[in-house]
Amino acid sequence: MMESSADEAFSAFEAKVKRTVYIDNLSPLVNESVLRSAFGQFGNVTSVQFIPNYLEPANSQAALIEMENAKQAEGIISDISNSPFMVSGMPRPVRALPAENGMFDDRPKGTKGKILVRWLEPDDPNFKVAEELVKLTRKHSNEAKYLKACLEKEDKELADQQAEALKSNYKKYELIDNIFADKTAHRLGDRYNIRVSDA
Repeated sequence: MMESSADEAFSAFEAKVKRTVYIDNLSPLVNESVLRSAFGQFGNVTSVQFIPNYLEPANSQAALIEMENAKQAEGIISDISNSPFMVSGMPRPVRALPAENGMFDDRPKGTKGKILVRWLEPDDPNFKVAEELVKLTRKHSNEAKYLKACLEKEDKELADQQAEALKSNYKKYELIDNIFADKTAHRLGDRYNIRVSDA
């Protein structure tokens, strides 16, 4: 009976893993409501859990997004793989991957999914593979940093342009208001025989 109960618990856990998406390289400013809003377009977001991200820069974060079913989770992964993730109208270099058992801290006890760590000697057949994985991880981290820096620069340039346009438009409207306030518009209308309305 105990074995059956453990099997059921693990089956339920595996189903949860299948409908969950791992998202990383998120901005530190992103919170649960932002993620629920962003991923709500794919279906019902059941839960959002932020988790430690040891492979990415310290100023980024990762999260597990649990959807209502596995099909919705697959849709997120497919969509983000083919197009940039948008937050507040701006693209972000975010990755979406299928969640794995080891990412959850609520795994049923006595189940698979343990992480094994061991030292590799240079003559070990897996040593080269491990070296390549380390290089690839560093490369991805550097690429993410560069993309983030580019996006921050674009954000600042856009914000500066919008502020300048707003300032320019304000000056134009202020000038128009002043023309009407000091009756300059009426004098010009009389001079060129044009009817001027205060409305």
